[in-house]
Amino acid sequence: MSDAITPFTIDVAQEELDDLTARLQRCRWPEAETCNDWSQGIPLSYTRELAQYWAEQYDWRRCEQKLNGWPQFKTRIDGLDIHFIHRTSPHENARPLILSHGWPGSVIEFHKVIDALADPTGHGGSAEDAFHVVAPSLPGYGFSGKPTATGTDIEAIGRMWGKLMARLGYDQYFAQGGDWGSIITQSMGQTETEHCQGIHITLPIVGPDPDTMADLTPSEQSALEGMTFYQEWDSGYSKQQSTRPQTLAYALADSPVGQMAWIVEKFYAWTDCEKGGVKHPENVLSKDELLDNVMLYWLNNAGGSSARLYWESFTKTNMDPIAMPVGCTIYPKEIFRSSRRWAEKRYTQLVYWNEPDKGGHFAAIEQPESFISEVRNCFRSLR
Repeated sequence: MSDAITPFTIDVAQEELDDLTARLQRCRWPEAETCNDWSQGIPLSYTRELAQYWAEQYDWRRCEQKLNGWPQFKTRIDGLDIHFIHRTSPHENARPLILSHGWPGSVIEFHKVIDALADPTGHGGSAEDAFHVVAPSLPGYGFSGKPTATGTDIEAIGRMWGKLMARLGYDQYFAQGGDWGSIITQSMGQTETEHCQGIHITLPIVGPDPDTMADLTPSEQSALEGMTFYQEWDSGYSKQQSTRPQTLAYALADSPVGQMAWIVEKFYAWTDCEKGGVKHPENVLSKDELLDNVMLYWLNNAGGSSARLYWESFTKTNMDPIAMPVGCTIYPKEIFRSSRRWAEKRYTQLVYWNEPDKGGHFAAIEQPESFISEVRNCFRSLR
């Protein structure tokens, strides 16, 4: 099997963009929700507003040019073509760092942080904090290939990332991730122990410690309440994607508005986007940023293939202890939040812990300066 690494340039055919516009213009709309908020899902009025912007003002070529501004490649690993950005640092002592996104994200999440992580002196930082940044698209996501058989679960992807870093010539490296990327990164902390020197995560997968239930801190009580809310009101998408992703795929493949709504609703629910008492995704992200991310799903018909990761992995997370150095940044609007003492039960070398005042599930794109600082601070002592 070839280990070739091939340069890749995004060049979407104009016919695909014209088809998207035509589909948006002929959307059959449902009736409006019967409430005055987002509790039934993304409201009709905002969905129509965003779809109209998408059809009439959004410029994919701008996004395409931005992504093509970084060196991109494809390489075949375990039978799948893996797309990745590889931004090398100009600094001699830079350390390799692999960034992993999740669902409903993409490499677009990292567009505000890649250059600063790779070239800190050009962005107000120190050369000692430089990284060679590798940002792959998960199998079935973005411009990566789609699995055609079962078995591409979290552990398999973590091992693929290990092979990718080896292929790039990186014998020792760090790993960072959020959402599924966080779980992949934690899996690497169990399987790639000879080469991965430390991990940083924003979604630690740890359970509440039963021994603490009698003396919960306010933060831990809030975390438990958040878990309950998620299970009761915010987890329907995961139940569908982990049980019947193929059924969902037909709707997401056929309707750009459906794909957009399925994704953007989570940017309302999971970002720290309240401003002046009003919660709205555009309080933290622009229409263009929201749609850039949606486009990586739509253009690659990845609604079903991305959802299938839930079917593969949702009940298979390895909860064994992780012995390598681990750093955690817990943003206040993260889906699941842990306390340090809960985390220490699983991470036996918890070398970094911080709880910023602002931010949510998509930290790299929501709060890029904070994210950059957290990654630098975490790995500084491990260099």
